[in-house]
Amino acid sequence: MNQAHTKSMSTVTQTVVTTVGEIGQHEGRTVTICGWLYNLRTSGKLLFPIFRDGSGMIQGVVLKNAVPAAVFDAVKGLTQESSVIVEGKVRADKRAPGGYELDVSNVQVLQRVPETDPYPITPKEHGTDFLMDHRHLWVRSPRQAAILRMRAEIIRAARDFFDQRGFTLTDPPILTPAACEGTTTLFPVNYFDEQAYLTQSGQLYIEATAMALGKVYSFGPTFRAEKSKTRRHLTEFWMIEPEVAYATLEDIMELAESFITAIVKRCLEHRCSDLEMIGRDLAKLARIEPPFPRLSYDQAVTMLQQAHAKGALEHRFEWGGDLGSPDETYLSSQFDKPVMVHRYPAAVKAFYMEPDPARPELALCLDVLAPEGYGEIIGGSQRTASYDLLIQRIHEHRLPEEAFRWYLDLRKYGSVPHAGFGMGIERAVAWICGLEHVRETIPFPRMLYRLYP
Repeated sequence: MNQAHTKSMSTVTQTVVTTVGEIGQHEGRTVTICGWLYNLRTSGKLLFPIFRDGSGMIQGVVLKNAVPAAVFDAVKGLTQESSVIVEGKVRADKRAPGGYELDVSNVQVLQRVPETDPYPITPKEHGTDFLMDHRHLWVRSPRQAAILRMRAEIIRAARDFFDQRGFTLTDPPILTPAACEGTTTLFPVNYFDEQAYLTQSGQLYIEATAMALGKVYSFGPTFRAEKSKTRRHLTEFWMIEPEVAYATLEDIMELAESFITAIVKRCLEHRCSDLEMIGRDLAKLARIEPPFPRLSYDQAVTMLQQAHAKGALEHRFEWGGDLGSPDETYLSSQFDKPVMVHRYPAAVKAFYMEPDPARPELALCLDVLAPEGYGEIIGGSQRTASYDLLIQRIHEHRLPEEAFRWYLDLRKYGSVPHAGFGMGIERAVAWICGLEHVRETIPFPRMLYRLYP
């Protein structure tokens, strides 16, 4: 706590300093909360300020005859987002949001937002461009703050899931000499006298650490220069990627199923109030239980073609193509649980995927599509274990063999079957929170035409 903050608090009677999120532990006691004014209602000799502190919001009650005139006037003169240190007695009230109110007895105003230059985001409606230009302030709103707390919970749950199952966190580089899936959607970077790229996945590198440690995962930022403006795309996003030595496609399908279930259960256990603030239908999340439905690519094609015949899809999907957003949306909307689509044509998938021994034209891969039309949240595969096949695939994809020499070494020295997947945090947050657009899932989204703030 800095000196200015400590000095300001010295004028408030020393009480228990707590947060709104922990206010229920102090019923009947006098506490101090450090936060900001969210809103203020007045009714004659009664004031009803609503304070927020990052952990939640609480309504205060200020009775003119019960506090010094200076305190009453200070609260009455507060403007939206003025920073304050508030003292008061915690009182249970079932009618209040969160079940508690604060009978305010003292207030210290750290900074009062001037009326001549008021806080720009008000309870009125604002356009999306305005809100995105003011994203640094928009994150203070109750719904946006709840989404960011949900994001943090999902990340904690994901890391706990792997940590508790014997996985070792290993960090791949962000700067790479080559791409996992070609360079057409990568951001190039001048790396001294060499060409480098911002990573689109840590997968190739954690394949190496999996050969050292058995079960590993990475968590970090990734970048894709897709010129897409859909509600599912960001140019900078975060991925969690497990990789397991001696694992098959079936193994990681079961791992993905357990992983998603654990995250959703954790959110329901710890973040119901935030989900309710966001407006999420909790009953839909409560249905997320194993087993998840599984569709082969062939079965998915049949469903899509039948949908087109019935007029549910505008285009007819042909076997051999990769699923697009409309296709994923339709398939995932047909289930109330995530659906696993597996064994796509190898021709439309990445060079490192193991062919299906029964049908070599197919890859041993999967996509997990979130229900309610949210589409892909996980993509994974069993990796090619053969040196000869891998180098053949590198040439077929016209990738520079020299850049992958270290990756080929993994197939020369103790190669084994191995598999893994990646989950984009932002898409998982969008689905679990029930958001229309992925831009709200990260504090400062980077999109095709958005680099500010």
